[in-house]
Amino acid sequence: MSARIEAVVRTTRPNFLVLTPACVFLGATTVPSPAGAFGYGLLLLALLGAVLAHISVNMLNEYEDFVSGLDLATVRTPFSGGSGALPAQPAAARQARRWGLLALVGTLLIGLLLLYERGPGLLPPGLLGILLVGVYSTHIVRWPLASLVSAGLGFGPLMVTGTAFVLSGSYLATAVAASLVPFFLVSDLLLLNQFPDVEADRAVGRRNVPIVLGRRASSLVYGAFLAGAYGSIAAGLAWGILPSAAAVALLPGLAAPLLALRVRRNADDRERLVPLLGWNVALTLITIVLLGVGIAVG
Repeated sequence: MSARIEAVVRTTRPNFLVLTPACVFLGATTVPSPAGAFGYGLLLLALLGAVLAHISVNMLNEYEDFVSGLDLATVRTPFSGGSGALPAQPAAARQARRWGLLALVGTLLIGLLLLYERGPGLLPPGLLGILLVGVYSTHIVRWPLASLVSAGLGFGPLMVTGTAFVLSGSYLATAVAASLVPFFLVSDLLLLNQFPDVEADRAVGRRNVPIVLGRRASSLVYGAFLAGAYGSIAAGLAWGILPSAAAVALLPGLAAPLLALRVRRNADDRERLVPLLGWNVALTLITIVLLGVGIAVG
């Protein structure tokens, strides 16, 4: 593999793509019984479309971070600051943008096919999803509230309830309740990953929550969103929307108060913050997968 091709592949941020199948899996578990081979075929299409959307937003984000000069000012960590692929191979930038746009077109084509199969009910989340991918790196990163909730909205309500709609043809209460968990957790994932990049992001005109409120105040938002995630599970169980076995997803939440406290204490300490970014990723993925398993078991 040539260095340029390798750089383009790295802009997809492969290590982070696992979040997409986890959220699609969660949405699929909320549907009592997929319609045989037809249902599984639709599920594979939904998964492919979701992965392409994730690849697209990653590649376009890498391109915008490179051309804006942000990549040259950012101190990368394993969980923030981008892949570093384009600063190492500047000649790959246009290819990364081209493939990011092609991935977005692929997402749109799969969306049109699913729309044809399932009807107009899929149109609103589909259009919103395409819009979020297309403008995230150019506009949303400059709007604090939008930058806080856009990723959570995409991976939560849009991806989870969209998958359930593809399989069932309707919006299910279980899927809506389950989608709130990745909404809060993925929003927190992006929020915490912004902490190390505040100065660099501010220099290129971004306006996210840590820039506007500061890291210390933003750590309170982080804690509130953790509470929202596990509170959503507890509420879904209490109201009978989620099956009792879904309570297994509360187990990772036992670590949430300690994580929120450490984020609060170390909000301005990059060295101590980096391990917390990793714990946050693990907490997010484990909770989403356990919730899906719990719903599937019933």
